[in-house]
Amino acid sequence: MPDATSPDAIAAELPDEQSDGPRSAYEARRDDRRAEQGQLEAQDDRLATMRGGVFVGALILLGFVIWGDGVSVGWLAVPGIVFVGLVVVHAGVARRLARAKRAVAYYDRALDRIADRWQGTGISGERYRDSDHPYSGDLDIFGRGSLFQLLCGSRTRIGENTLADWLSRAAAPGVIRDRQQAVDELRNEVDFREEQSLLDAEVHDEIDQSRLRVWAAAKPQPVPQWQRTAATVLGGLAILTGIGWIAGFGLWPFLLVVTIETLVYAGLLGQIRAVAGDADEAGSGLAILSQVLELLERQQFSSPLLARLRSSLDTDGHPPSWQIARLRNLIQSLNNCLQNQFFGPVAFVLGIPVHVVHRVEQWREHVGPHIPDWLDAVGQTEALSSLACFAFEHPADPFPEIVDAASEAEAAFPAFDGEEIGHPLLSADRCIRNSVTLGSDMRLIMVSGSNMSGKSTLLRTIGINTVLAMCGAPVRATRLTLTPLQVGTAMRVHDSLQDGASLFYSEISRVKRIVEFAGQTPPLLFLLDELLAGTNSHDRRVGADGIIRQLVERGAVGLVTTHDLALTEIVDTLDGAARNVHLEDHLINGKMYFDYRVRPGVVKKSNALELMRMVGLDVG
Repeated sequence: MPDATSPDAIAAELPDEQSDGPRSAYEARRDDRRAEQGQLEAQDDRLATMRGGVFVGALILLGFVIWGDGVSVGWLAVPGIVFVGLVVVHAGVARRLARAKRAVAYYDRALDRIADRWQGTGISGERYRDSDHPYSGDLDIFGRGSLFQLLCGSRTRIGENTLADWLSRAAAPGVIRDRQQAVDELRNEVDFREEQSLLDAEVHDEIDQSRLRVWAAAKPQPVPQWQRTAATVLGGLAILTGIGWIAGFGLWPFLLVVTIETLVYAGLLGQIRAVAGDADEAGSGLAILSQVLELLERQQFSSPLLARLRSSLDTDGHPPSWQIARLRNLIQSLNNCLQNQFFGPVAFVLGIPVHVVHRVEQWREHVGPHIPDWLDAVGQTEALSSLACFAFEHPADPFPEIVDAASEAEAAFPAFDGEEIGHPLLSADRCIRNSVTLGSDMRLIMVSGSNMSGKSTLLRTIGINTVLAMCGAPVRATRLTLTPLQVGTAMRVHDSLQDGASLFYSEISRVKRIVEFAGQTPPLLFLLDELLAGTNSHDRRVGADGIIRQLVERGAVGLVTTHDLALTEIVDTLDGAARNVHLEDHLINGKMYFDYRVRPGVVKKSNALELMRMVGLDVG
């Protein structure tokens, strides 16, 4: 196979994508945490040795107590007290050591991102993949090695959901600018992101705090007063008759009370189990949610969006983190009443489940209305923090300028004007930059080129930077100015054996959906790779001309790549609102090299036969 990289002379032209600033900051913090880890490990070893020594000393002292003369058993209290004290101190050191290890790992991962060794680590966002989405599959938005995996640093599912939503649809210009200001404020808050990453509550794929939103919105069903009073009275009688039983007054009074309780609770048992089941499902991930809320409650922000999100956490009485922790404790208590084989019977006799269910429903009634605002604050702040981390680690990447249409007429003419645009998922030594301009005077760019020359990567570069721009993030470019755009792509199209769809049918179905996006708001940026490659040259030429005309007439702009040079003639039919560009290869000493640079005009040569020969096919 030919090398997919350019020679040293071309590689030397690559811009330096990274600054020493983020790397130095991470290395300094990582070294501090590593030194702290070493100190704590030494303390941990000493305390473990001391505990062992005290234990051995206690055994020796026990021998003197048993076999010696004049040694009181009370002396065993001394090593016992010392041992308990050492256990308490050791537990604190162990917690600090675990935190220091997590901090070292956090900065190691951060340095791996800067060194472009991040692929396959972190949250992939596989759950958000959607084959029907207009661009996410073609642009590597979700999945292993995706944009989501590079960006996401959320600790909650709602943070992941929010970031995924932002990457899946374009925001309004005002929203984008608000996010840009918030990201810029959070950019240098490295300690805040470290503290967020070190929260020690359990996090895994089954934990989803978004279920709390649905549960909190349901109508609460508090336990009626008479049933709570009955539970209190019967619980008190159970205690008194139980004491009487122990004191010798007989078992029958106690059994009578339990029988009455069984009859009274029979009607409540269904509600108790239903409340417990719903609350347990809604309680997924409350520990980490409470910790994230507590972290946010300690912050003060100046940018408008962050200030609004932070103010939504200000409530009368207890803060949100306390309320969420209280709900978690109530749900745990209810589960213990129903599932713990030792505590459950006692709780039933005392009427505890009735009171816990009522408190859970009271919580839903009084606190539930605040849940949407709290979850939204957590989700947006975590998503902004993820974008801010990306901004900090790529200080040369600017925020794009989002241009509003001055009039309704101008809104029909989308624009994309970028200088030195690169692909953010490519490492610095492989990222070649090109400039691209689309607008009212240039509606279509037709890209021709040989195999492996970078046509598809060019389209993905334009698309993924548009996605970043439309969600409020910096972009990989020297400068980017654009109007609000909706991206539509047809690139990775496959046939479907299950659906009985050929490759060509799958492609035209995809293109049809893209054409339907044209004319909507925001305007469409279309990216079509090897348009209609699955049919003959004549039908391809006629079909491509019709599709491109529909897109342009409906106010869309975009790029189309092709191997078929007949399609490049379409440019001449669009009255100067289109142009041809190409990418090419270089054959040097029997090896094929690519510089991935966009040049004006139509490509003049093909490398297909040469590639076939280079892999060993005899094609003459």
